[in-house]
Amino acid sequence: MHCPFCQNTDTRVIDSRVSEDGATIRRRRECEACGERFSTLETIELKLPAVIKSDGRRDVFDARKLRQSFDRALHKRAVSEEQIEAAVRAVIQQLRRTTERELSSRRIGEFVMAELRRLDHVAFVRYASVYRSFEDVADFREELDRLERDLPGEGQLPLLGGEVLPLGTPDAKHKKR
Repeated sequence: MHCPFCQNTDTRVIDSRVSEDGATIRRRRECEACGERFSTLETIELKLPAVIKSDGRRDVFDARKLRQSFDRALHKRAVSEEQIEAAVRAVIQQLRRTTERELSSRRIGEFVMAELRRLDHVAFVRYASVYRSFEDVADFREELDRLERDLPGEGQLPLLGGEVLPLGTPDAKHKKR
């Protein structure tokens, strides 16, 4: 491992810690030459399925693009970095579990929508509007109706101006402010 400060190749590990999900190891290192300290993350490298785009092109899966999708959908939403990282990891786990060598971008989008639906309904609708190419307000309304038919996520704000009521409150979905 090269030192990021002086480029020396002699660094030693001072401390190692396994992440909560067991998927990464964080190593604290010290450069033998300049004495600077830095951290590295070690992850298992598994070959993920190739992505088949809607136009038929094949592309290598890029976790950064996946994270950018979550970031765009969750922009200015009250979702922590830890929750976003967990959602990204969940999608990648689903990709790893598939035995297919190639997956359509559409199927990957479905994995992302499932995680966004769990995290934040507004982010879910944002993503779905682009992913499903909503043409007009009726498309939005249809998706909102479908989303509201399902039980709302615990602790999430209502989509259309209702007040947040504790679970089990009669007519919780129908009360207005």
